[in-house]
Amino acid sequence: MTVIYRDYSKARIGWLPFGLTGWQAGVIAGSVLPVFIALNRGAWASAGLLLLASVAVTLVTVVPVRGRSATGWLVASTAFVTGGVAGWTRFSSRAARGGVENLDQADLPGSLAGVEIHEGPPSGLEGRRVALIQNHAARTWAVTAAIVHPGLGMRDADERSRMAQGLADLIDQAGRGELVDEVLFLTRTVPEDGAERDQWTARHRRGPGGQVRAINNDLQQILTGASVRTETFVTVVVPETRLGKAAREAGRGVEARAQVLYGVMAEIEAQLKGGMGCTNITWLTSPELAVACRTGFAPGDRAGIVDALTAAAAGVEVNSQVPWAMAGPSGADVVARHYSHDAWNSISSTLRLPVKGALLGALAPILAPSATGERRSFLVAYPILSQRKAARAAASGEWAADVGSALREKARMRQSTKGRDEVAQVRAREERLSRGSAMTQPYAVCTVTVPKTLRVAEYGRRLDGAIRAAGFAGLRLDLAQDVAFAASVVPMGISLTRRGDG
Repeated sequence: MTVIYRDYSKARIGWLPFGLTGWQAGVIAGSVLPVFIALNRGAWASAGLLLLASVAVTLVTVVPVRGRSATGWLVASTAFVTGGVAGWTRFSSRAARGGVENLDQADLPGSLAGVEIHEGPPSGLEGRRVALIQNHAARTWAVTAAIVHPGLGMRDADERSRMAQGLADLIDQAGRGELVDEVLFLTRTVPEDGAERDQWTARHRRGPGGQVRAINNDLQQILTGASVRTETFVTVVVPETRLGKAAREAGRGVEARAQVLYGVMAEIEAQLKGGMGCTNITWLTSPELAVACRTGFAPGDRAGIVDALTAAAAGVEVNSQVPWAMAGPSGADVVARHYSHDAWNSISSTLRLPVKGALLGALAPILAPSATGERRSFLVAYPILSQRKAARAAASGEWAADVGSALREKARMRQSTKGRDEVAQVRAREERLSRGSAMTQPYAVCTVTVPKTLRVAEYGRRLDGAIRAAGFAGLRLDLAQDVAFAASVVPMGISLTRRGDG
C-alpha cells in the first residue's frame, strides 16, 4: 500500500477571523478607526476618503504577492537596491585581486562569509580529522558527511515506510539530545565528466584497438554527455549556545567542542546506517569539504581535481588539494531573479508542501537534468525546535484553535474543510509531542545551475515545470538567490529559517 505523508500543519493557527495575525489585525484596526471618528462627527466626505485609504492599507497589509505582502516586498526591495548601490551584493575574491595571505582562511561570498573551518582531533581507525564548520555570523557549528544511499526507486511500500520511520527516529533522537538545531540533507546531480573512466582507461588499455577502440570511444562520448553523477550530503548544525554549555564538561575551546560533536556524529551515523539504510557514511575532512565547496560553485572544475588526486595517488608531486582561499568563486553577483558566480548562473525556488500530502521519494524527478551541462540540486531541511519551544508552540496552537472555534460558533460562522483539517493536525501534533516526538517544520529548496553561455531564465522555467510535475508548487526566491544557492548547493549548514542560536 502506498503511504502518503500529509502530517504537517502551519506553524501557527490563527484565532482571529480570516486567518489574520495579531499585527495585521492591529494595522487594520488602526486604519479603520479614523473612519468611525469621521462618521461620528458627520464628516461624510472625509469618511469616504479615509475609507478608501483604509481599504488600500488593508490590501497592502493582508494580500500576499508571490509569498510576501506588499510591505514585505517593499522592505526587501529597498534592502536589495541599497546593497547593490553600496556594492555589498558584489563579491570579488582576494585571490582574484592578488591579496591572498593565508591559504587556509576561507574566502567565500554572502552568507558564507562568516564561516571558519577547524580541523578536529583524529578519530576512528583511520585517524580522520573531521572538518568543523564554525559560522560566526549565525553562531553555529556544523559537520558534514557524504552519504551513499541505495535509493527509493525500486523499493516497495513497506521498505519506504521503514526508511521514513528511520528518518523520523533520527529527528526524534536529535531532538531528545537538546543539542542539534537542524539536520540538512543536500543532494546534487553533477554532470558526468568521465574523469574516473579516463583514468581507468589510461591505466588498462594495451596495444592498438582499431575499430573496436573507435566504437568504444564514441560510446563513451555519447554516454558521458547523457549521464549525471549524484552526490548526497547530510549536515548537522548545533548552536553555539547549546554546544558551549556541553563543551564545558570536556574542557574549553575547539577540542572540547569537537568531542561533543563527535558524540552527536556517532548518534546520527547509527540512525543513518540503521533505519534509513545508508550503505556508506564519510565525515568530510577539511580538504574534502573544500572540494565539495569548490565544485558547488564551479561544477566544471571537478575533472581537474580528479586528475590531480589520481596523479597524487600514483606518486606524482602535484598539489591535489583545494586551498580554502580558492574554494569559493573568483567573483559573484546577486541579481534579482538569479545568482551569478564565476562562469555559471543559478536559479533557486522553494517548495510549498501540498495539502493533499506527498509520497516519500516524490522529489526525485526534480533532480533529472533537462539538458547536457545542467546541474540540479535540492536541500531538504529539518529545523528541530527545542522541547520547551515545541511545548509552548503546541499549547499556543491548541489555545488558538479552541478560541477560534468558539468565536466562529458564537458568530455562527461556518468553518471550512481546510480549517478543520488544520485544527485536527494541531491537536494530533500536541498528542505526539506528549509521547516524546520532536517538532520540526521542514522546508525544501531546489536550484538549477547552467553555464553563462545558456539562458538561465529558460532553465529556471524548466525547474519550475519539474517541481509541478513532482506534485509540488514552486516559489522563486527572488531577491534572495545568493542565500538560497548557498543553502541548497554548498553543504556547510546555511539555513533559511534560523533567526537566532537558541
